[in-house]
Amino acid sequence: MTTKRQSIIKKHTRYAGKTLAVIILIFLAAVIATSYSPVYDFRTPTPFSGPDIFNPYADLDTANRWKRANFHTHTRVKGPIPPNECKYWPDETDAAYRKLGYDIVTFSNHNELTRHPYDSTLQVNVYEHGYNIFKYHKLVFGAEKVNPFDHLLPLIASQKQFQLDLLGKDADFIQMNHPARTVGTCKSHFQQLEGFRIMELDAGKTTENEYWDWSLSAGHYTFGLANDDLHYPDRTRKIARRCNFLAVPTGRYEDLKDVLLTGGYYSMRIPDYGNGDWEVKYEANRHLPSVKEIGMRDDGTIFIDLDRQADSIKVTGQDHATLAIATDTDSLRYTMKPTDPYARITAYFPAGEVIYSNPFARYDSSKATSPYVEPSHTVNVPLTILFNLLVTLLLIGDIYLIWRLVRRRSSVK
Repeated sequence: MTTKRQSIIKKHTRYAGKTLAVIILIFLAAVIATSYSPVYDFRTPTPFSGPDIFNPYADLDTANRWKRANFHTHTRVKGPIPPNECKYWPDETDAAYRKLGYDIVTFSNHNELTRHPYDSTLQVNVYEHGYNIFKYHKLVFGAEKVNPFDHLLPLIASQKQFQLDLLGKDADFIQMNHPARTVGTCKSHFQQLEGFRIMELDAGKTTENEYWDWSLSAGHYTFGLANDDLHYPDRTRKIARRCNFLAVPTGRYEDLKDVLLTGGYYSMRIPDYGNGDWEVKYEANRHLPSVKEIGMRDDGTIFIDLDRQADSIKVTGQDHATLAIATDTDSLRYTMKPTDPYARITAYFPAGEVIYSNPFARYDSSKATSPYVEPSHTVNVPLTILFNLLVTLLLIGDIYLIWRLVRRRSSVK
């Protein structure tokens, strides 16, 4: 190889290397520029306490039959990058769910409010917020418009809380999405984060939902919803794997909001019946296990009665501890002790179905209507100034490196 050819190759290699470095630095600039946030002082994690026990099923209206619902659903949307969320339009996705026995389907596309495909009275304004790298996503219910702000790399709890605070200003309530699949999910963050009313359950990695107990044990009262997070209605292993049963008169938003904020529902994990055989799946979905009765007696005894025998029924409490367990039964009773801050029920069935109740928790009914406490974190002004000053300096340094590399890259030409 001639010296001239070697020189040309070396020159092109340097040019390509500098181009790659510029691209990486531009990406880092975007990450840094979206990192601004207040730094908060969070309240000390405190277990639920009080003389009373909140019963989420106290207002359960048995005159309404249980209606099956999925609230985390993606569809094709109009835009420059089809098929976008998935290749099926809202009406096609809705039809697929209804064929499997669902009564309520809401469409939660990323950063977009999707219109109901055929009945405006069933419109639910809900969208999935977040396009960050860690998949820190939230369902935002009741907003009139989408909030586009996001941290590309939400590393610290304060950044995550800042997003919840911003979204909460324009929303009726917020659900924390798929924590088991969110990079950076950790116990300390769930002991701090507040302001969301619902935790999404069972993202496929666990039936135990220990992250829910991290939040509950810190005194953050949240209900649980199990949703498909559907993108592929044409795949049996993706659709009708999770659902929720609500005793509501209609699927209109006001009825749904009332029940979702008071907890009178239960959630379920479902196996992929038939393992690819749609007819088997359709038939099995017509005969799911169900809750006959659920609630609490005056003496603090929580109970559940099922329509069939479960392998086991478990009561889970503070710090994910097992408070009680019954095997080969269709019912369970557990009297909450004064030392039990909360308790929730899980039923496991032979075919793989799992039913989750909402938590019963201690509180003082003379001071509050439920154990839920409004966010009480405060801004730490000195740390906020220092943190955002550091972000600014990093951004300036990154832009300076980009400028230097662009100049050198031009000279390589």
